[in-house]
Amino acid sequence: MPIFSIEGSKLRDIREVAFSKEAKLQELTEANLETVLGLKFLSSGFKCRSLIIDTLAFNPESKSFVVIEYKKEKNFTVIDQGYAYLQLVVNNKADFVLEYNKQMNAKLDKKDVDWSQSRVLFVCPGFTEYQRQSINFRDLPMELWEVHKYDNGSISYDQILPTQAEESIVTVAGKRGLVKDVIKEIRVTTEEDHIQRGSDQTRELYAHLKKHLLQFRGDVRVKPQKFYVAFKRSTNFADVEIQKSKLKVTINAPWGSLKDPTEIARNVKTKGHWGNGDYLVTVGTMGELPEVIGLISQSYNRN
Repeated sequence: MPIFSIEGSKLRDIREVAFSKEAKLQELTEANLETVLGLKFLSSGFKCRSLIIDTLAFNPESKSFVVIEYKKEKNFTVIDQGYAYLQLVVNNKADFVLEYNKQMNAKLDKKDVDWSQSRVLFVCPGFTEYQRQSINFRDLPMELWEVHKYDNGSISYDQILPTQAEESIVTVAGKRGLVKDVIKEIRVTTEEDHIQRGSDQTRELYAHLKKHLLQFRGDVRVKPQKFYVAFKRSTNFADVEIQKSKLKVTINAPWGSLKDPTEIARNVKTKGHWGNGDYLVTVGTMGELPEVIGLISQSYNRN
């Protein structure tokens, strides 16, 4: 779809322009890694054994390492290359922890990292249809991000989501040595996994809540995490745990920043909990949804 800029009463066609070099895409992404992907930048060109990682990052939400690879050409294989990097991570944990501590001046321990949530991201100006189809698995620990740069100085980062992702990568490639080694340690939790943890009642509640949240605007993303389903804009605005008797919804806002006239939320700022934010609400009936959605919409507008 064409994009236009408004100049007085006229519309000007905004044209896409190419990156002159792969390094330019990498430099721009690394400088804005937290803004674009919510990740902490660790190092550029990190060498481990025989491989060099373009960008090594850390996900503070999942407490895991993220490998980012940039591509200008389209003739690379997503699955094989991705699993090679994941195998590198799980087989060389001490090296990755050492790099984190060196770059962050910290004392991270191997046990503080959730290795099961390790991920590989491919960032590219364009993917082939074959590459897009190759990620159509419900449990693939890799993501494709397509970057478009425009002549008015704008840029977009769009995740390519799997379509019809019903089959497991284990079924197709689980017996291959490379994949087999990785899937012993790395786990991808799907939205369906969370839904199955609920009852008929809470699954219906979740379906109604999700429907309303997706109607906020077209920029809402649903991203299953290990312990909850995250609803994201630029960052999480609500995290939902699906239980047998209720939904637990953590709302990402500092305590006291939202209007809660009937005081349905609890302050969990100083208490251990899954999810992001200081507000925790529980939903057990359809009648409770409107007030909860009202609180979540305030968080959505903040984030």
